[in-house]
Formats: sequence, structure tokens, C-alpha cells
Amino acid sequence: MGIVLKNILALLPDGDRDVIRETDIYIEGTRIASIGEKPEGFSEDKVIDGKDRFAIPGLVNCHTHSYMSFMRNVADDLSFMDWLFGSIDPIEQQMTDEDTYWGACLAIIEMMKSGTTCFNDMQMNIHQTTRAVKESGMRAVISRGLVGSGNDEAGQMRLKQAYEERDAAADCDRLTFMLGPHAPYTCDDGFMRIVSEEAKKNNMRIHVHLSESESEIEQIREKYHCTPIEMAEKNGLFDVPAVAAHCVQITEEDMDILKRRNVSVVTNPASNMKLGNGFAPVPAMLEKGINVCLGTDGAASNNSLNMFHELSLLTLVHKGVKRTPQCISAQEGLRIATINGAKALGLGEEIGSLEVGKKADIAILNLNTPSLTPRNNLIAGLCYSANGSEVETVIIDGKITMDNSFKKIYETVDALVATGAVGKYVAWTPAWNASWSAGHTVFTGCPTWDASHV
Repeated sequence: MGIVLKNILALLPDGDRDVIRETDIYIEGTRIASIGEKPEGFSEDKVIDGKDRFAIPGLVNCHTHSYMSFMRNVADDLSFMDWLFGSIDPIEQQMTDEDTYWGACLAIIEMMKSGTTCFNDMQMNIHQTTRAVKESGMRAVISRGLVGSGNDEAGQMRLKQAYEERDAAADCDRLTFMLGPHAPYTCDDGFMRIVSEEAKKNNMRIHVHLSESESEIEQIREKYHCTPIEMAEKNGLFDVPAVAAHCVQITEEDMDILKRRNVSVVTNPASNMKLGNGFAPVPAMLEKGINVCLGTDGAASNNSLNMFHELSLLTLVHKGVKRTPQCISAQEGLRIATINGAKALGLGEEIGSLEVGKKADIAILNLNTPSLTPRNNLIAGLCYSANGSEVETVIIDGKITMDNSFKKIYETVDALVATGAVGKYVAWTPAWNASWSAGHTVFTGCPTWDASHV
């Protein structure tokens, strides 16, 4: 199918910066065929009028848990370990495959409506998120969350599931896969070594949580006499390209490891703030040349999957912390939310920027909105005043997955509500699990957590 975005303002790469200019964008099949000149022999099946519209590369959400969308506003104002083990884990123990599918559907709706065209997901119930991705037209990178101790049977079962899910989705080129060792406090050193060897053997990337909270740092130092990042390196997780979520509580030496081993770091400002974990030292990481990208984390801790909200936080928070208004400019923020994320996922040659030959993953914003009026500096506007509601049309893999009629999305929402699943999780757990907290006011390690279900 040939699609033309006619006379549209577009965010285009120009060296290490982005520029805005009015142009025509020609899409043929799944890719951008031309920007500016009409390709010879091009057949126009659909023309989108670009008047008062702005085309940008689809945003790349580099760390989330889509199934958690049903846990939005369920466990709030809690410490990290009370939140995770006292409230979220009891819900996860009761989630069915169908719950996971509908949770992923809800997440995809929210992400797509706010301009995200690709997300990096860690989940537990295989085949459900991939099902939602296939049906929606979204692009995703999937990791089955891995928890294990040495060569234990449960860890091996989860690895087997990861391969089973990957192989079952071989027919969809919008889906790629990583191995997802959950975190140093749920994967011991022996299991990490097993996962790293599997990743090397199968040519797969790693997706892992690292150095998210002070509790994690304390536990790993006590058990292994090193930081979580040092532990991950010692056990081979960085022997393949790796995506490390959070990296909030890190040392100068940790950053040197991340740079030396070409690890991509996903900063999740809303989630890290909400759980009281602090701010990742993004400016220092960028100075060292670390590839930093952006993610929302799950709706259970954000509580949004809106990358425009995350982009705004990214480009504002560090200015205040460093007391430097030039810290993480709008230009830098947009690169972090697009091409940096694509590179982290191994998709830098395919998505993340509007260039000829790349996949046509495009979000089109309506400029006739209060938040983008007047149109003084639209690059700044994307970071400081846009909120995601401006997104009117989304194209993924050359197909229009959402337009201003929202018909398909509303049908999905109606079906989701009809399942009755949306509200049931609130009744499963109180805002925090007092019985758990009474016995675990200080987190002391994984043996207190029943991981048999994950």
C-alpha cells in the first residue's frame, strides 16, 4: 500500500541534531520510500493531508511491563519493597493468561494513543502480550521475566518458556525477543551465568533491572561484596548487548563499566520518583557517552504509559537537580526517546528516525491544539508542552494502526470492559499488605518471596 503524507511538517535528522521542515513523505509497503521527491512508479493508495500536522518518529518505550496496566492506582505511596512484595506480587500470583492479554491490550491502547510505536516489555505469561501485539499492529521487544537460583528446575522452566514464546512468534517481524533475568535480588550469580551463556549461544540481548533501589544495593553488597552492576558484569550479562533498566543508585565505577561494556541504560523518571528511589545520574552518563534511553516502567508504578509525560520529566527534572537550564536539552531528550531507544533494542537501522529505507513507524500530531499553539519551537513543544493528546494518527510498519476516528481502539476498550477484568484486581489486594509488611519491614532477600508463580 502506498501512503503519502502531503505537505506535512516533519522532524528529520540532520547530523547529530533534528530539524523541522515541510515536506512529503512517501510510504511504500512497510518502509519510507522517499522524503521530498515522489519515487518513480509510486502508486498513491492513500493521501494524508499534512496541513496543520506534524510527523515525528514513533516514540520508543524502552522498559515497561504491559500486563501491569490493570494495577494502575492500586499500590501507591509505598516504599519499593512494600510496593513490590507486599502489593504487586500478590496480584501477579492470581493473574491468568487472559488477564495478561487484556492488560497488554489496555497498555497498547494507551501507548499508541500517545505516540509510542515500539515498546520493550518484560512479562510472565507467555504468548499473551505477543497476541496483543500481533492483533494491534504494534511493534515490541519481549522478554519472559526470568527468576532462578543456580540450575534450579523453575529457572530452567522459565528459560524454556522464553524460547517457546520466541519460536511461536517467528511469523511476525514486528516482534523480537530478549532474555530477561529479572534482577540481582531474584537471580543469583549461578543463574545469571546460565542466562548469559544462553544469550550468547542464541545471539539474544539481555533486558534486566539493575541498581533500582537502596535496598537492592545493600542486599547485593552484603551477599556478593559488590554493586549490582559489578555483579552483572562478573556473571556475563554484559557479554552480549544489554539493556539495563533504572541504574539509579550507581557509582562512578558502575558508569565506567556501563560505558566500557556498551550497556544501554533506560531511565524511568516517573517510576523512580514515585517509589522514592531517586534520580538516575543521566547527565553524568551522557557525558561518559553511555547510550541512555527512556521508559515508563509499568503502570503499577508510574502510573502512566505516556512517553510524552516521561519526556517532559526527563528534560525538566535534571535541570532542577543540577540547577543548570541547559541540562538535557529538548534536542537531547527527543533523541533519548527515539533513536537511542531504537539502538538499545538492536533496531537502530530500522526505526527511531524518519529516514528513507527505515520502517514507517510514525506518529502524526495535530498542531491545532492549545498545547502546541503558538508554533514557536515545536522541538521544545514536544518536550515541555505536549501531553500526548495531540497524537491523531499512528503508522507502524507502513500500516495505519490508529487514526482520528479511533474506531478500532474504542471497540477494543469496549471488549476489554466487557470481560469484567478491569476492576477485579482492586478487590484482590488492599493498598498495601499489612500482614506482609509486619514481618518484612526491612527487605532481607528473596527467600521471603514465593517466586513459584513467576
